[in-house]
Amino acid sequence: MEWSQYFEQDHEPTLAEMISFVNNPLWIALQSFIEATYHIKPIMNYSRCSAQRGWNLKYRKSSKSLCVLYPMDGYFIALVVIGNKELTEAEAYLPQASPEIQELFARTPFAAGGRWLMIPVTSERILEDVKNLIQIRVQPRQ
Repeated sequence: MEWSQYFEQDHEPTLAEMISFVNNPLWIALQSFIEATYHIKPIMNYSRCSAQRGWNLKYRKSSKSLCVLYPMDGYFIALVVIGNKELTEAEAYLPQASPEIQELFARTPFAAGGRWLMIPVTSERILEDVKNLIQIRVQPRQ
């Protein structure tokens, strides 16, 4: 069963329910990284978008979106938008990135002010790519 079928718009899940559904330590690892690096908490949000409908977690630093996490059964999708300001640095990072990220970047068109990378996080290597792309998006304070 899909995540959106478990929790309709009028039934907001808890973080514990999200963790249980995803059932993957990479979910907690990314949340911990973001919260420790940027000193922020997620915002629970419901998306009506047909591409990824349902409850998700948004991370914002000041007025800038870091990423959105979408629960999936056994993994999750991290949406990271690479805008014009980050494009050169993201392209410089790509040769170090996993083949999955390189391929996703190549096939994701630039639209609505950026490349909207919907990244299935299924391995440690992809998790590291997501962390690096988030840090390119918004530089953490030292």
